Amino acid sequence: MTISRPVQRSEVGAGVTAMAAAAGRTLGKLPVPVVLYLIVVMLPVGFNLGPLYMTLQRLLLLLLIVPLMVKLLAGRFGRIMWTDTLFFLHIGWATVAIAANNPDMVVQNTGSAAVEFLGGYLVGRACIRSREDFLALCRWLGLAVCCTLPFALYEARTGNPIIITFINSLPGIRSVGNVNIEPRLGLQRAQVFLAHPIHYGLFCSTAFALTLLGLKGVLTNMWRFLMAGAIALCVFLSLSSGAMLPLILQSFLMVWVIVFQRTGRPWLLLLVLIAAAYVTIDLLSNRTPMRVFMTYATFSAHNAYWRGQIFTWGMVNVWANPIFGLGLNDWVRPFYMYSGSMDNFWLVMAVRYGIPGFSLIAAGYFIALWRIGRRDFSSDPDLIRIRRAWMFTFIGLSLALCTVHVWTTVYSYVFFLFGAGMWLVSEAPAPARTPATAAGRSGDVRMRATDPEPSSLPVAATGSTSLRGGPRYTRFPVRPVDPRP
Repeated sequence: MTISRPVQRSEVGAGVTAMAAAAGRTLGKLPVPVVLYLIVVMLPVGFNLGPLYMTLQRLLLLLLIVPLMVKLLAGRFGRIMWTDTLFFLHIGWATVAIAANNPDMVVQNTGSAAVEFLGGYLVGRACIRSREDFLALCRWLGLAVCCTLPFALYEARTGNPIIITFINSLPGIRSVGNVNIEPRLGLQRAQVFLAHPIHYGLFCSTAFALTLLGLKGVLTNMWRFLMAGAIALCVFLSLSSGAMLPLILQSFLMVWVIVFQRTGRPWLLLLVLIAAAYVTIDLLSNRTPMRVFMTYATFSAHNAYWRGQIFTWGMVNVWANPIFGLGLNDWVRPFYMYSGSMDNFWLVMAVRYGIPGFSLIAAGYFIALWRIGRRDFSSDPDLIRIRRAWMFTFIGLSLALCTVHVWTTVYSYVFFLFGAGMWLVSEAPAPARTPATAAGRSGDVRMRATDPEPSSLPVAATGSTSLRGGPRYTRFPVRPVDPRP
């Protein structure tokens, strides 16, 4: 019988390191374009460039969008996906719709929308290409949101957004405006560095599941829960139901999978319950399920009623202009709806660009969610956890965007984060771990079940005898015994 040589401690350590890397527990360096992008998202500086109003975010994306687009079409970031094609077609149709309704504004408006939407998506799509990149992004976002907490606490007490006020005080540049909104729960609503408190709350909510679930195994439990608590507090300080909704949904989904993961099909069970609840509400209530949802997804009955009216009259405008939409023109509504704001991102896409414009962006969005959700990562628990963190984030955002409209910075950021998860479409899961691999990961080297017990090895193999007269196993190398007399 041939006996394998003893396993050295250095080899065990190297094996554990390799296993950790294969499991996705190592953090890569965040690519420079992503770092620059996130900095300009959180630094709301604007300035005039000739007749155009520019922001640092638009300027950066103008420099990046063409080379990234060329590399994408050349296959440098993997094969072109349906989502890529549909998003490009959405911008193409948006250009046609604006040209049909507002020909004098087609260049400026469509250009800025294309740069923010496609530019943000391409930065995420091109630069986040592996689990190491994604985990580095999760950690960066979690820390960035936590760093905004002192500013949010100060603003909640004083109503003064320090960052915005400071930038507006500098000569030659300007920032977003200070939104004066009535306090809620005795606190001022924090916008910190974005155009609206809802946007700040949405931005912070995207880091919740990415930190609490995505960074499991990367950060200690104590740090993950502390950071998640700080992120939840930042979301709360926006005092926006549209921002609280994704946070609540992410928390619910994480609890759901913990409780029902042993059923084998927790998501099928959830979908069946949602469908049953929808039918029950539709049968028993004198309101539509959508209106019931809006009632419980807002801070007040007044807001719920107002959003219901927006949806009703928004659909009137969609069916009146189904092909090219209204472009940038004002939408038809009753006289008592004095505000022209429309708190529903998906509805705005349909009203502004028609049913084709809405269908293209919605199809690209949900095809990616479906494909990533259907991937078989059963042999790779770490990849399952990363996929869940990203999916939970966008399930929450998908519903939040039914009650919130996003524009400029947050509009670009949402699709940057969406592009940052597209590597999951083609990522190969790590092979399933064998018992020997699992033992090596914990640093405890055990014999395989098929190996003979030490006591059954012949004396010639071990080179020594126990006190009881039987063979004794030793981990030290010995010279073989010559069997000849």
